[in-house]
Amino acid sequence: MTYRIEHDSMGEVRVPGDKYWGAQTQRSHENFPIGAGVETMPAEIIHAFGILKKAAALANRAVQPGKMTGEKCAALCAAADEVIAGKLSAHFPLVVWQTGSGTQSNMNANEVIAARGNEIAGEKLLHPNDDVNMSQSSNDTFPTALHIAAVCALSDRLIPASEGLIGVFKRLETENDDAVKSGRTHLMDAVPITFGQEISGWRASLERDAQMIRLALEPLCGLALGGTAVGTGLNAPQGFAERAAAEIAAITGKPFVTAGNKFHALTSRDEIVFAHGAVKALACDMMKIANDVRWLASGPRCGLGEITIPENEPGSSIMPGKVNPTQCEQATMVAVQVMGNDAAISFAASQGNFELNVFLPVIAYNFLQSTRLLSESILAFTQRCAAGIRANRDKMRENLARSLMLVTALNPHIGYENAAKTAKLAYREDISLKEACVRLGYMTPERFDEIFHPEQMAYGG
Repeated sequence: MTYRIEHDSMGEVRVPGDKYWGAQTQRSHENFPIGAGVETMPAEIIHAFGILKKAAALANRAVQPGKMTGEKCAALCAAADEVIAGKLSAHFPLVVWQTGSGTQSNMNANEVIAARGNEIAGEKLLHPNDDVNMSQSSNDTFPTALHIAAVCALSDRLIPASEGLIGVFKRLETENDDAVKSGRTHLMDAVPITFGQEISGWRASLERDAQMIRLALEPLCGLALGGTAVGTGLNAPQGFAERAAAEIAAITGKPFVTAGNKFHALTSRDEIVFAHGAVKALACDMMKIANDVRWLASGPRCGLGEITIPENEPGSSIMPGKVNPTQCEQATMVAVQVMGNDAAISFAASQGNFELNVFLPVIAYNFLQSTRLLSESILAFTQRCAAGIRANRDKMRENLARSLMLVTALNPHIGYENAAKTAKLAYREDISLKEACVRLGYMTPERFDEIFHPEQMAYGG
């Protein structure tokens, strides 16, 4: 490998000759050999840095054209476009476990864009700090990149994934609106419900989660860019913050605006905590839904067996013919990871000391992992499990017929205590509710048949 010599304010550094990064990136690469090659800065953050650097160049060109010349702006934007497109990913080697402000990742973007921009221009036009970082600080760029990445991940990936599963549940809800089955509370038999009604609960949960995630988008659209080092906007010209936010909005198609209070924007991560809380709520509901599905599909002969789900792969290396609810299992594991990430984000967000929170990379890593995993998990669950759910109506009828909680329909006619005695006798002697009720003298067989209609109970009758 060939090397070249780069320098920064601390002196000279040897850098691989085939890489665009410079001295500060190389120092960080050497100083933080923690999770190298595995826990690198999320691609979504690198993408967001490309967006904000392009937007900053366009804003600087508008508000201080003497410093950001047209030639510089063109070269810078061309290089930033390559970052946005993911063409320069190999030139962003830094890990999450670095400085808590993300300074080195900001400089990584500055150095790569400057070097590539100069290569495009065919001359040394751009300086990483003076040009690419013009009117900026790491302290306002990393929070900005975090918000850009978060909004895009939520609106472009997680919400659409949720809507896909909602659509499948709407179909299943309609198909099964007349499939009456036993309800269950406390994992015990309860009064009847239709399978369509049960699915409607799953569907409504996901709809509410998506609604809460959408509510979290607006606070995240406020950007720290323009606050520079401590929120005062030092070295950022008048109008830069507003123009940069408008450019980011134009590039992304998202309603980004400059944050009203830059001191808050630099030190507080409350918007991310709020947004991840909504993500966690979705994970919690996915845990519930996946568990319901695998319980209902349990068996095939010794469990509930009220639904069938797709058979995707063999389930055992020793038991021939065994098939497991693996999509339910991946969904619940991802939900657990999201819940753990929420704890890490909460702790990290509480550490905004004075004018800056210095847990930004770990917040970004966990937030984006949650949205990425949950999005992919829901897509897989939708396509390989939920879409293939089928009601086993015979088993539903069989289980319903054996449910002692159908006795609830007798409450208005014989009273709660007599109904309880009926249920207990039926259970103790393994006889029907009708036999028990008649034996106890509470009703005649004809009267029982007149009022006892389990299928109507699911509709409030």
